[in-house]
Amino acid sequence: MSDASLKASPLHDRHQALGAKMADFGGWQMPIEYPGGGVLREHTAVREAVGIFDVSHLGKALVKGPGAADFVNSCFTNDLRKISPPKAQYTMCCDEETGGVVDDLIQYLRSDDEVFLVPNAANTAEVVRRLNEKLPEGVTVTDQHTEYGVIAVQGPKSFEVVEALGLPTDLEYMSFAEADWNGKPVIVLRSGYTGEKGFELVPRWQDTPAVWDALVEAMEPFGGLPCGLGARDTLRTEMGYPLHGNDLSMDITPNMARSGWAVGWKKDAFWGKDVLETRKAAKDYRLSWGLLVTGRGIPRAHCEVKDSDGKVIGEVTSGTMSPTLKQGIALALLDRDITEGTQVTIDVRGRGVEAKVVKPPFVQVETD
Repeated sequence: MSDASLKASPLHDRHQALGAKMADFGGWQMPIEYPGGGVLREHTAVREAVGIFDVSHLGKALVKGPGAADFVNSCFTNDLRKISPPKAQYTMCCDEETGGVVDDLIQYLRSDDEVFLVPNAANTAEVVRRLNEKLPEGVTVTDQHTEYGVIAVQGPKSFEVVEALGLPTDLEYMSFAEADWNGKPVIVLRSGYTGEKGFELVPRWQDTPAVWDALVEAMEPFGGLPCGLGARDTLRTEMGYPLHGNDLSMDITPNMARSGWAVGWKKDAFWGKDVLETRKAAKDYRLSWGLLVTGRGIPRAHCEVKDSDGKVIGEVTSGTMSPTLKQGIALALLDRDITEGTQVTIDVRGRGVEAKVVKPPFVQVETD
């Protein structure tokens, strides 16, 4: 896809002014890294101080009307009735026939009659389409993709930075507040994709540049940095968090990805419930594990994983060099008889790289 055909975030001019390396991400031209140290420097800033990420490419949609929350709850995997407003919840949209993951997303429960959704960029239209096919009378789904920006503020000093803007920080994890910043509405969610303390701020599209500028100024005393999606990927991989399209997909079910904690198995219904329950009972699928490289090499998605006899026992779904550990790490789907501590070999471009099967996360962080 050419640059001209890619969509641009409301912060595109800011990224260009900073000299960011840009790339196609889900049909959007987004910053991968900034000059002056790139992914390693940005990753370290988040682990040690604070970083801000433009994730405005993420989708936004509003489900509204009488019983909107019950309707959403009948579609997606997690159980909205386990939370109350104003809280948010990680969930998945699965295919009814196969149980494959159409998308994973965050659902903000505003009330019984209003749920705000944040899907992944490339999957927003498909999630909205599937919801529209099942809409009960009186309930509407509105695609609000370009009505709001999203800025993630992540790291040990994130509280101080958000407080400097006068925004609320006294929030439980996965709780949100509908706040005001200089007369501009901003949703503040206590959440993040790095494992660190953090927030996701959701201002209106046109207000996003002003919020970004204020955050840049507020984090300067702490040595904070604007961060690209390259660091976002290394940070989430260190935590073992799945990326849709790699570790979750139409071919990788919640069961396989060990995401059953985000499935309301006791609910009466959700898309894919029957097939996922059948597969769960049959235990006829590979499972996600972490791989910690003990040799030299960086695993990448689709690398074969072999046992000590050279038999293929799985495949890497995500792989990178951990800036924190200075070692290669990966998430991989492995045969069910594989256990923690097993020594394996990853085929990296025809060269065997030794690794050990582990349970993520690969690094421990302070979240309190």
